[in-house]
Amino acid sequence: MALPRLSTVLLLLLLAVALGQLWLGDGGLPQVRRLQAQLDAQKQRNEAQRAANQRLVAEVEDLRQGLEMVEERARADLGMVKPDEILVQYAPSAPRSTVAVPAAAAAAASPASR
Repeated sequence: MALPRLSTVLLLLLLAVALGQLWLGDGGLPQVRRLQAQLDAQKQRNEAQRAANQRLVAEVEDLRQGLEMVEERARADLGMVKPDEILVQYAPSAPRSTVAVPAAAAAAASPASR
């Protein structure tokens, strides 16, 4: 009779030691809680950085749009052109409208070049 009782006590003691190691040892509940807190803090930092990145992307886009609008306005209002462009304007009230022909096409069409 003493043998079954002793084996039961030993098995319960062994189970208690194993569970104690599982709960309190490496990888136990305290470490899991500590790692969970670190994970939560990192998620908050990531979210803050994601928001900062979105603000920067929006700011860059605004700057790009602003430069395009400035260029468009300079072209329309001031008649500005890029160095490799030719601006052709015609006045609708003039009796004749002239069409500008690129220099290469004009040279090819002139009788002196034939």
